[in-house]
Amino acid sequence: MQHRSWNDVECEMKIQGILILHALVGWAICGATIGVGRRVVSMEATLLIHAVVAPLVFGLLTWLFFRWFPASSALAVALTMVAVVVGLDALLVAPFLERSYAMFGSVLGTWVPFASIFGASYLVGRAGKR
Repeated sequence: MQHRSWNDVECEMKIQGILILHALVGWAICGATIGVGRRVVSMEATLLIHAVVAPLVFGLLTWLFFRWFPASSALAVALTMVAVVVGLDALLVAPFLERSYAMFGSVLGTWVPFASIFGASYLVGRAGKR
């Protein structure tokens, strides 16, 4: 069994922190898309735009992350990206901004973006390993 040094653990924690920051940027861009969209177009149009923007943004952020950390696991990166988004939506957006968990009943508004964020992040991560 190989023992890891504190430097290894510290390095992994810094990489994980950078990954989480990437996910936060993506979540903020998606939130801005919803916020602006609600004011200028219908909610249905906003959700469609968001469904397109989410995988594009997270695909780009994943690509940027893998340029710096190509040895990362595509699956772990994709799971982290979507976990940050789901967590913030469940713990911040639904209870405090929307004042309802009804958003989780919308396939187009929630589940399609979650799935596409995971898919885009995973596929870009896999492609970045070649």
